[in-house]
Amino acid sequence: MMSLLVVTAIAVAIVLGYKTRINIGLFAIAFAYLIGSFVMGMSPSEVINLWPLKIFFIIFSVCLFYSFAIVNGTLEKLSEHLLYSCRKVPYLLPYAVFVTAALIAALGAGYYTVLAFMAPITLLLCERTGMSLIVGAMAVNYGALGGANFVSSQSGIIFRSLMVNAGIPEETAFINSFGIFASTIVIPLLVITGFLLFSGHKQSMREAAFNISAPTPFTKDQKTTLWLTLLMMGLVLLAPIAHLVFPQNDTISFINSKMDIGLIASVFSVIALLLKLGDERKVMATLPWSTIIMICGVGMLISVAIKAGTVDLLASWISANIPAVLVPVAFGVVAALMSLFSSTLGVVTPALFPIVPAIAANLSIDPMIIFICIVAGAQATSISPFSSGGSLLLGSCPTEQSRSALFPKLLFKAAPLGFIAALVFNFVLTFCL
Repeated sequence: MMSLLVVTAIAVAIVLGYKTRINIGLFAIAFAYLIGSFVMGMSPSEVINLWPLKIFFIIFSVCLFYSFAIVNGTLEKLSEHLLYSCRKVPYLLPYAVFVTAALIAALGAGYYTVLAFMAPITLLLCERTGMSLIVGAMAVNYGALGGANFVSSQSGIIFRSLMVNAGIPEETAFINSFGIFASTIVIPLLVITGFLLFSGHKQSMREAAFNISAPTPFTKDQKTTLWLTLLMMGLVLLAPIAHLVFPQNDTISFINSKMDIGLIASVFSVIALLLKLGDERKVMATLPWSTIIMICGVGMLISVAIKAGTVDLLASWISANIPAVLVPVAFGVVAALMSLFSSTLGVVTPALFPIVPAIAANLSIDPMIIFICIVAGAQATSISPFSSGGSLLLGSCPTEQSRSALFPKLLFKAAPLGFIAALVFNFVLTFCL
């Protein structure tokens, strides 16, 4: 009975958030308090302690540092330079958009930020070059998603933190994150390539010509910001990789044990402020507060579900009723359906990741396979016009006519194509590993 109440609360929070456009995390906090204190007998302090402080600190500190590159225009300037380099090979433009979006997102901009400034550029290029709206939308959307999944970028950090909170060891979570990143880069590349090859679009793009003005050079502050970003990424990645290669080396093990991406990002934020690479108030204002509240709020409600035994009960039901070989694929389908109307970062992964370790242990499945299937499925349908990614793309259309043309293409072509590709990939991954 208690588990049913908590599951209902999670579903109601998602529905209310979607219908009212109020942050789902706020509804989740309210339900966590009402159920935790008045039904389960927890004290208010115990409910407050369910706030995932470590995840909050990591997202806050990392996004704070990466915000300097957004505020002073470093990432936008980088995207202009990368797209300009492709002006003489227009048929490679979809790949240029994809790689540019992925690179900018991997450098820390995050999915929503990349879409905010790259989607208008991409859709404008579609008008100038004749590039299909659906190809342009898929290239920028899935490129931003895949890049943001890099282990030192926003989504990758969130996935790692959720895995660690679910009981996965740090090193294993690091490896799992690489698996998620690689998978979400490969799937859309295959889809875009297939679309170009079998739709005749490549030939029409080969014959296209477009003019794009040469971007201005990087300023001194932008160059410094770019080097600082690369240096931080190197520090964050070098220690755990070295520890994986040389696990018996005491010096490397000691250094790796002292590495924390949140604390490192905090130090780099202080350096950026001392170098005056951005206005502190503007940097603070660009932080993804809505996403942070959503993730942490849903995390509180999921913690109530764990205390109520809901997660263990659900894991047992799945283990008993779904064939082991189909469990990862089933998770991918559920994630895809949830993502049609909700956020992958704020709802889908916080809700599904905690269930994975128990199911993987019961069925002797590598947890990484299930984690990859969840993210691949969820991000496949994020381009739906009812999801956050599709909504941003529609809002970036330069004209009402292009917006009307893009809506059915996102709903009836892009989202189904992404879902089918992710489903096939999940089947291959499940049966081959």
